[in-house]
Amino acid sequence: MTRSIETMHASQRTILDTIGNTSLLALRTIRPANGARILVKLESENPTGSMKDRMALAMIEAAEADGRLAANGSVVEYTGGSTGVSLSLVCAVKGYPLHIVTSDAFAREKLDRMAILGATLHIVSSDSGRMTEKLTRDMIEAARIIAQQTPGSFWTDQMNNRDQLAAYHAMAAEIWDQTNGRIDGFVQSVGTAASLRGTGEALRRHNSQIRIIAVEPAESPVLSGGQTGAHKIDGIGAGYVVPLWQDDIADGIEQVSTGEASAMAKRLAREEGLFAGTSTGANVIAALRLADTLAPGATVVTVMCDTGMKYLSRK
Repeated sequence: MTRSIETMHASQRTILDTIGNTSLLALRTIRPANGARILVKLESENPTGSMKDRMALAMIEAAEADGRLAANGSVVEYTGGSTGVSLSLVCAVKGYPLHIVTSDAFAREKLDRMAILGATLHIVSSDSGRMTEKLTRDMIEAARIIAQQTPGSFWTDQMNNRDQLAAYHAMAAEIWDQTNGRIDGFVQSVGTAASLRGTGEALRRHNSQIRIIAVEPAESPVLSGGQTGAHKIDGIGAGYVVPLWQDDIADGIEQVSTGEASAMAKRLAREEGLFAGTSTGANVIAALRLADTLAPGATVVTVMCDTGMKYLSRK
């Protein structure tokens, strides 16, 4: 029996083809007093429940295209977890061995999922489960050594890798289309700075007046010129000014504490039904602050970076 064209095309698809094109949802109850709208990009709809699926695929496909990653090669990365889970998915589908340098500072669910997807984990011990500059630098050095000692390996090196910017240009295009160009502000927390930079610069090509706001942990406000410190907001706040950061990326920087971010994450679950992590909580707090400075009826977009299912051990 001859299969239909639709069936044949469906059989050739992989889970990687479902990355992107996520929904944009208006918050109903957690809203600014001036009537402005907060729209949240639901990156939890990606296959691993994280926006990092976008950048993981972009980095691997760019390296495949220019030969940095050979067909029989392997991949190395350091990560707090979400990038590692996303790379684990991509490498599982494409058949690349993956070495992940991570830490006990990050949610156990992320580490377990990376291992289930086939990654080999190298665990760096933290200072009482806290994210610090020393931990970040120790993880980077461990990844560098593994890449150096593993023949045919490709180190994605997310802190320096510009290939991921294209993934966030695509996310900006989605946001622009979904809002019909009616967007006054964009808010995003800073890990590698790629998502803020890529999305922000692409949105500004459409409208240079859009306010772009960066978010960092109040306990480690290095982008604001403050001292490095320890915090517990997974995935952001490396503890130093990351290489992809540029001073003209953002119009402002909002500092949000771990406690504030955690409390907002709980509010999002209980009042909006959005089960997200602490970085999303920080994003929404900063989006509300920005909205309060804008005219009534303004639209601010921020990101639900991932799903709270990755953080159940921390609730």
